[in-house]
Amino acid sequence: MNPITSPANPTVKHAHALLTQHRTRKKSGQTVIEGVHLLDAYLNQGLTVTTVIVSQTASEHPEVMPLLGQIDTTKITIITDSLYKQIRSLGDGVDIMAVIDIPKHHLGQITGDCLILDGLQDTGNIGTLLRTASAVGITTVITTPNTAHLWSPKCLRAGMGANFALQIFEQIPHDEIFAKVKTPLYATSSHTDKVIYHHNLQNPIAWVLGHEGQGVSQQFLAQATAIALPQPNGQESLNVGVAGSICFYEMLRQRQYG
Repeated sequence: MNPITSPANPTVKHAHALLTQHRTRKKSGQTVIEGVHLLDAYLNQGLTVTTVIVSQTASEHPEVMPLLGQIDTTKITIITDSLYKQIRSLGDGVDIMAVIDIPKHHLGQITGDCLILDGLQDTGNIGTLLRTASAVGITTVITTPNTAHLWSPKCLRAGMGANFALQIFEQIPHDEIFAKVKTPLYATSSHTDKVIYHHNLQNPIAWVLGHEGQGVSQQFLAQATAIALPQPNGQESLNVGVAGSICFYEMLRQRQYG
């Protein structure tokens, strides 16, 4: 198969637009995952790609060949190394990406554990929270309208594949969240003296974590149980990814380890 050389190729052009333009992702309902790790994680969940784009050199890479063997050959597009470098958003590495459909879920009544992201913008923090939530067994994630999109290529990379094991409901208005989430809300706050170790976390919880600078919105704070994290050295606040991870693991400890 002769590799594609032109950036005007429809498949190549579409993938590049998905990588760079939120409006294209929203309109098409698709996004792009880049790299061997994400593609492997995606396929391991039994999910199906729409298209795979791979550079000519990477198509013969020992990590790539087993992945390509799992994909219908009609969905594989091989392009020149130079063209791949023009469209990729990652640096040097194994040059493979896949166009995937963004899952669509209907938000029903939530009665189990869940994570609510309220206004978070930093992809690193979001990735940390998704990975940690998945690790401790939280499978439902809800975001408010002012939160970064979890299926953007940057968030997908930060999540390292956690997205594929989660049910994600994005851009849900506050009033709908309050109507659908029947699990008690818990939010980290600097306006309480009751630290996390004095709370009973053995029943289902809806964890609310807020914007990196402004914190959890007043709408949620008015409805949530406030939790403080001890900071003996008096730092102003913890990074939200760290704070959320502490909460999740204290919940896990109480439920499984005493």
